[in-house]
Amino acid sequence: MLIYKYILKAHVGPFLFSFFTVTLLFVLQFLVRTIDQLVGKGLSIWVIIQLITLNLAWIVTLAVPMAVLVSTIMAFGSLSANNEIMVMKANGVGLNRLVIPVLIVTLIISYLLIRFNNDVLPEANHQARLLLGDISRTKPTFILESGKFSDDINGIKILARKTFENSNNLEGIYIFDYSDPIHKNLITAESGDIGFTTDFKNIVMNLTNGEIHQLDNRNYAGDYRKVKFTKHRLIFPAEGFTFQRTSDNAFMRGDRELSADEMRRIIDSLRINVQNYYINLSNELRNVIIRISSLEFKDTTYKLNAPVSAKDTVVQVYRQLMNVKKNLEHTQQYKQTVEDQIDMYLVEIYKKYSIPFACIVFILIGAPLGYRVKKGNFGIAAGLSLLFFIIYWAALIGGEKLADRGFITPFLGMWLVNIVLGGFGLYLMLKSS
Repeated sequence: MLIYKYILKAHVGPFLFSFFTVTLLFVLQFLVRTIDQLVGKGLSIWVIIQLITLNLAWIVTLAVPMAVLVSTIMAFGSLSANNEIMVMKANGVGLNRLVIPVLIVTLIISYLLIRFNNDVLPEANHQARLLLGDISRTKPTFILESGKFSDDINGIKILARKTFENSNNLEGIYIFDYSDPIHKNLITAESGDIGFTTDFKNIVMNLTNGEIHQLDNRNYAGDYRKVKFTKHRLIFPAEGFTFQRTSDNAFMRGDRELSADEMRRIIDSLRINVQNYYINLSNELRNVIIRISSLEFKDTTYKLNAPVSAKDTVVQVYRQLMNVKKNLEHTQQYKQTVEDQIDMYLVEIYKKYSIPFACIVFILIGAPLGYRVKKGNFGIAAGLSLLFFIIYWAALIGGEKLADRGFITPFLGMWLVNIVLGGFGLYLMLKSS
């Protein structure tokens, strides 16, 4: 038991260090990828922290298996470099027995990661998608440039001949208002200023010495108004300039925003829908057969000399039969669409279990690799871990694409890389033992 505690203790430090390092790298990568969507929109620090926290869910899912691999290589590499594994072997404790406590703890980690993937990750993915969508719909801060029309306000175009850097004052103002379908307004002013209300829900413009020209869209040759003013105030709704959260139920959830149980229920309902399609089709075909069997053809010249009502009946049966044929083709197309959708859900279900199982696979690979390399530094462990993790992730993504397109089954697409690397890890374990 003391040996097992010593081995587990050797894993704790490298696991925590590699986990936080990998997590930090993923967070930095996420920020670099999304920085252009965040800058210049007046977002609060709290909103950015929320976005990062919600995206930590999928980062944790990837960071844990990689941290397991790094810590295993570092721990067993350090034990091998200090000849501690050699001493343990001399006392009858082989590498396969030394891996047992690590495997037990990894099984617990894998189970917790499965629960995390089903209970936490879907909701975090959903909230992150909503939040990122709200951020992307938020317009940048309203800015007017000298001599350029701005159409940031819906239905309004604004031109200022001169703007001032240190104030909101404007000179030579032209405002084209086409938000009203009945009237078009052209407003000019010698000077003025622009700003937001205190709640940032409206834009206020104070104009001085100008004119309002109004044209009736229904009668271009008729009504035309011209009004001169000394002081005039315009208020426009500032829609999109402030960050607003969308309701949780505003959008349907995608496959990555559902738990495995929820996706299984959707799969069952899709299969029931297909069965109902075929049941309705079979009932329709049965009705056509019954109607055909009720027709009587007593004479070979019946088709030529049949009464009008009989001809109408034959035509109706034929049309009904053609309708059954079209419904059959539609049902087959619908079945193929449903099967593709089911495969997509199955891929996501198997992924929720295959990635946590990779922790066990990486133990089988990392222990013999660390023993053979005999170096416990972070650089060697990180390099080897990165190599195997890239192989694993490339195979997982490739399997997902092939399964989505129907080339292989969803199970094979998500589990083949675990089977292959797991077999390779067992081979290394046997050779090292």
